[in-house]
Amino acid sequence: MTLPVSACRIAGDGPLTLVLLHGIGGNCQVWPAQFEAFVAAGYRVAAWDMPGYGESAMPAEPTMAALADRLRSWLDALGPSRFVLVGHSMGGMVAQELMARGAPFTRDIAALVLCGTSPAFGKPDGDFQREFVRQRTAPLDAGKTLREMAEAIVPGMLGEPSESNEPAAAGRARAHALAVDAMGALTPAAYRAALQALVGFEQRAALARLAVPVLLIAGEHDANAPAKVMARMAESIPHARYVCLPGAGHLMNLTHPADFNAEVRAFLATL
Repeated sequence: MTLPVSACRIAGDGPLTLVLLHGIGGNCQVWPAQFEAFVAAGYRVAAWDMPGYGESAMPAEPTMAALADRLRSWLDALGPSRFVLVGHSMGGMVAQELMARGAPFTRDIAALVLCGTSPAFGKPDGDFQREFVRQRTAPLDAGKTLREMAEAIVPGMLGEPSESNEPAAAGRARAHALAVDAMGALTPAAYRAALQALVGFEQRAALARLAVPVLLIAGEHDANAPAKVMARMAESIPHARYVCLPGAGHLMNLTHPADFNAEVRAFLATL
């Protein structure tokens, strides 16, 4: 499988590869602090553009299974390694979808880091799911751009600043700008396809079968994947560690990078 350079970002070297999987409004560029920290720590770090994002071709069909197929193919293209899948939001769901298949699809997965995610969304044809898609696509149908939508959505995902000082405010502003740029770069077709895949996701029963170490990172103020949902996930997973980052919202790796990286670093040290 040949990957366009702009379809992913890869840096560093080492026997362990951190695979960064973004959420529905992200792309391979939404992990700046993680690249800096973990490449410097001696890890290989690889972030993808999910199918339909950047120059990654659209998925064969708008399903989580199709996204998991592409993830497995991408891992194969990255070459022999031990992989730690770091999945944020929808990226965490794609990781769970792949893990639910078991061996041989998971043969080289050493561990999971699941952040701001959940184990299920429900039935794609359920009333809640139909209403969710309708609400998320109504602004597009009314003529708004994805960047305009991002400007309205992103502030509610930032949580609270870790401290009231100028550097923290500047970091929050950078996180806001990066998140808006990422969602603004999406095409409406890719966004609609991702929504369809999202609402069909259901892997609650697979949690108990996870046979690798799992770190779950929640944000105290995350309304998209509430901390209590992630705490319940942890109770269903063998070998799971759960942490909740104070003050953080849904975009915790951007707004609280030091805390996020410290938890991941401590987890990796146990592998």
